[in-house]
Amino acid sequence: MSKFMKLTWLMVIFFTVISLQSFGQKIYEFSLKDEIGPGAWYVTKNAYAKALSSDADYLLMELNTFGGAVNFADSIRTLLLNADMQTIVYINNNAASAGALISLATDHIFMHSGASLGAATVVDGSGEVLPEKYQSYMRGLMRATAEAKGRNARMAEAFVDPSISVPHLKEDGKLLTLTASESVKAGLADAEIKSTEQIYERLGIKQPDVIVHQVTTVDRIIGFLINPLISGFLIMGIIGGIYFELQTPGLGFAGVLSVICGVLFFAPLYLQGLADHWEILIFVLGVILMALEVFVIPGFGVAGIAGIILMLCGLAFSMVANDFLDFQLSKPGLLMNAFLVVVGAMVLSIVLIILFGKNVLRTTAFRKLVLADEQLSEGGYTSSVPKINLINKVGVAKTVLRPSGKIELESNWYEAVAMDGFIDMGEKVLVIKHENYTLFVRKYQEQAL
Repeated sequence: MSKFMKLTWLMVIFFTVISLQSFGQKIYEFSLKDEIGPGAWYVTKNAYAKALSSDADYLLMELNTFGGAVNFADSIRTLLLNADMQTIVYINNNAASAGALISLATDHIFMHSGASLGAATVVDGSGEVLPEKYQSYMRGLMRATAEAKGRNARMAEAFVDPSISVPHLKEDGKLLTLTASESVKAGLADAEIKSTEQIYERLGIKQPDVIVHQVTTVDRIIGFLINPLISGFLIMGIIGGIYFELQTPGLGFAGVLSVICGVLFFAPLYLQGLADHWEILIFVLGVILMALEVFVIPGFGVAGIAGIILMLCGLAFSMVANDFLDFQLSKPGLLMNAFLVVVGAMVLSIVLIILFGKNVLRTTAFRKLVLADEQLSEGGYTSSVPKINLINKVGVAKTVLRPSGKIELESNWYEAVAMDGFIDMGEKVLVIKHENYTLFVRKYQEQAL
């Protein structure tokens, strides 16, 4: 066989293998179309785990967001950078701020016609630009992410820093935001498209095996509960319930409320792998120490202070990934944010308790939900026999007396002891004597003989 024929056969085999590899490749698709936060991080983690278990070749994320929390965006970024399969983002229609950081972490960026990418300055909840140290950290993240995927790091930094000059794409002093066509020309995006099918064509994937991630109702509930705002309200319910349970004797509703809030707080975090057994345990131990301080140990000392610290740490540690106090030191802001949420909720709950606590306990609606603190005589309760002459009065046994039980006398119920040892329910009785708040009776028929 000539060298030419051998070379021809090798080329045929090579292109045949390449062609076969492009058939039936698995694509795992999921969507992020809300603010980047704990819910988005939860969905991304679940989608990635299922993509791995499905042996997917590509992880495709359809993105439409105006941004969100940098810490959760950084968590998503890290997952994408270290993914075991090719990652794709389909921007449809916005990838602003935190969305731009996430996009740069993928292997391929495709943008829908009319989509935009950029404007990643760090701002607070009211939209005010944060100080330089936050901007510097974000610029570093953008540069490092772009470099990791072979993209223009200076252009990525211009998403955050208005002082960086990018001729023909933005004015000096303005943040960089790119359209789909501009992103392609700048080399940040692969192509401007109109559907995911065009992505497969661009990547040479024929007859892809597409698996679409399904967000269940349980996923939505967990995503809702792990929102820091909701977590704060749950912490307020936990603290408020514990306070009313410890301060008000006989109270039941507050304890139930506290337990429910505790379950709703810890359960989704436990399912996420954030809250561990030991974190829940130190919170429970803190509650026990507080109870000991209130009911057993006089004054307020070591047990009470230790209880508060353990409760605070148990709640905060549960919100941050760690391996038995081995926190991710590269992200110190996560732990600080968790403590701020917990302390803020605790302080707010204490303020509300001081302002409205006593008034809440006195309301008619609240009294219907709790056990009564006192059994007053006005309500028909009797702790002892009234000081009236009940001797020789005839009543009826309302329970079996063996020898003690209850009798009815002049429309009132009393504790009584049968001097005969046993009196059946419904039999008439005669009061013989009254000692130490107790009536002593005999069967009426015996006395009549």
